[in-house]
Amino acid sequence: MWLHFADVREFACASISRVVQQSQTIPGFLQRDAVKRLGPMLLDSSVAVRETATGALRNLSACGGQEVCEDMVKHDVMTPLTALLREVRIHRCFSLAPSLRFPLISSCWQQIFNADALLILCSVSESSNQALSVFNKSGLLDVVIQCLERHPNNVELAISAAHCLHIVTEDNPELLCSINTAVLRALENVLLSSQPSMAHTLLRTLAAGTLWNMKGNLPAANQAQTLNAVVATLSQCLETDAGMLIPELQQAEETRHQNAPVAADTEDNTCAEFAAEEMDEEEEPLKQKKNGKATRVNNDFSDFLPRGKEELREATALLTAQQTSLEIIVNMCCSDDPSDDEWEESSSSDESEMGPDGLCDGVSNLMSPLCLSAEVHGALINHSIPEKVLKKTQFPKKEAMDVCHQNPSWKGLIKRMQRVQSRALTCLHSILSTMDAESLGGASALQEAAQHLSTLVFGAAGLTSEFLEAVISAMRSLLQMIASKNIPQCMTPQQLMSLSEAATRCDVVSVRVNAVAILGITGSTLAKEKGTAETLQMIGSALLQVATRDSDLVVNGEALDALFDVFADGDEAETAAKNIQLLPALKSLQPVFKAKIRKEGRGKYTPQQLCVLDNIKINLRRFIGYLEKVMKK
Repeated sequence: MWLHFADVREFACASISRVVQQSQTIPGFLQRDAVKRLGPMLLDSSVAVRETATGALRNLSACGGQEVCEDMVKHDVMTPLTALLREVRIHRCFSLAPSLRFPLISSCWQQIFNADALLILCSVSESSNQALSVFNKSGLLDVVIQCLERHPNNVELAISAAHCLHIVTEDNPELLCSINTAVLRALENVLLSSQPSMAHTLLRTLAAGTLWNMKGNLPAANQAQTLNAVVATLSQCLETDAGMLIPELQQAEETRHQNAPVAADTEDNTCAEFAAEEMDEEEEPLKQKKNGKATRVNNDFSDFLPRGKEELREATALLTAQQTSLEIIVNMCCSDDPSDDEWEESSSSDESEMGPDGLCDGVSNLMSPLCLSAEVHGALINHSIPEKVLKKTQFPKKEAMDVCHQNPSWKGLIKRMQRVQSRALTCLHSILSTMDAESLGGASALQEAAQHLSTLVFGAAGLTSEFLEAVISAMRSLLQMIASKNIPQCMTPQQLMSLSEAATRCDVVSVRVNAVAILGITGSTLAKEKGTAETLQMIGSALLQVATRDSDLVVNGEALDALFDVFADGDEAETAAKNIQLLPALKSLQPVFKAKIRKEGRGKYTPQQLCVLDNIKINLRRFIGYLEKVMKK
């Protein structure tokens, strides 16, 4: 009965909106069918109830992630949400021209679409194919474009629209077929805008990502020009030094608030501190789809920041834009081949590619160059993207970190700065996998990059798994390129062992796989040089330990593959193999490895991984035969 009163409904929705920002409360709301009850309120007769209900659903979708979004679709939230969004056409005249007749409706509708409705659409479309299908069939593209076109006067509304477009246009051929000149014109107008704010930088970045998603549907005559504009936009975004800008913005905020009322300032700080905690905890690491493209469920809490924190919103917008730019570049460097991560997990070797010694080729598909068109390659080089990406892999500046540590409301930016660094490392890995050494500056530039990555690994304590995964992946690609060009390696034996030990303790399989591969790459290079037997013994012992003791078969297989590479040929390798008793060790390991494949293989590993493991098992038998001949000399 009490819900018959609009002010009570509004209060209930507002309360839910606040409480669900603490993600641990969400399961309780789902059990009480909160989504089912909130959905119809999107079309409530009261505009205030619509606004608060939309806000509650927005916060639920942003803080609850995929499970909540799927629950929303299950309870048919798309029907009232679509109807709500379509009304933007009806009310568009209120925001385009002054109106004395409906001033309140105009203001409320702008707030609804800016803060909530489009962002719900983003979340559910990213998490649910069913929601994406509804978007395609409901004519919502026109609505989103109308919101994007408001960018000169309402950048926040335009950002919500651009973010939505960036999501729904990725790998969505049904929608892309309906792209018309009006859509392209709206995106190009955004790209050509020149407002200097970081919010507009984010807007242009999202528009660039959307145009990249549409690349196959661009008019042929405009493709090269549009591609160049896209890369130029990403390049301009990456040029900004967040480490310098963040202290400047914080100082500007401090100056502006010196004379502000204490109560209002305290309230703003409390809200901002809460939002900082949510940003710190909820955002997920970068994932990759099967084609290697970067994707991430969006949990951007910048809209939770109060209006009094404009400088903090600017800093958040810049870091979000730079993270997004790096993810777009990763996608540019990816083909439709099996993803790098997929190959990392399945190790290497393919029995169809036999080396001269009768063993399968030990170089994994991770090292195979991906397809990069001449146009994309040229645009990335012309706009100095590799250099700018490498610069972003540096640790965040101390001045910016200090500012964030000293101001609780800015604390959430620490994780964002670190995430930009991790994305830059992932991006560097993609660039290294798609470009040749000459395009990247030649031998000296590659050695400098390798020294820089070594500094990242060995120059800091308490590295996160996300960072370790990104930096070791980039280092593996770089060292492989250096080895292929016979460029001297820059890592010392002590650094190699430290890397191996750190990786062995990491729970992420791909970190352990890449660390083992680095040992193999370095060892196979050293085996060609004189006086390296002692170092090869260290590498061999470390690889044997991983092959024997690691709990994951894929890591075991990668370690064996690396052993085959390191000890395949050469006097130094023979000496080292004898000193570490490699032959008896492998003979003891062989039946254990075979039994482990039989026992654990089915059900735990993919068919592709099992195929690779079977090839390694065959190679192990052949390598043992090769060592027996060598030891008889």
